[in-house]
Amino acid sequence: MRYAIPVSGGRVSPHFGHCEFFALIDADEDKRSIIGKELVPSPGHQPGLLPGWLAEQGVALVIAGGMGSRAQGLFRQHRIEVVVGAVESDPERAVLSYLDGQLTTEDNICDH
Repeated sequence: MRYAIPVSGGRVSPHFGHCEFFALIDADEDKRSIIGKELVPSPGHQPGLLPGWLAEQGVALVIAGGMGSRAQGLFRQHRIEVVVGAVESDPERAVLSYLDGQLTTEDNICDH
């Protein structure tokens, strides 16, 4: 399964649409391990662009600190699950914590 994590300054970005990069992380869910990772530059923040672009990258789930409700709806239309409010700062650890059912989340910091 492929995960997308918005990254800025090497850490999970608190604002999904304004990240510098996306960590695209492939994981073996049965073994709960990471089997691949690539860091790709964000194509930019244009309304509606990122859900389709990440779907083209094969992403099934996004883990983010914050994301607006409109973006979340667009991801659902592309059959991509979204987890918001993640407090983990390391992208790989966020995925591993999610796989273990231990990803800590707080309120979504985006209200738009």
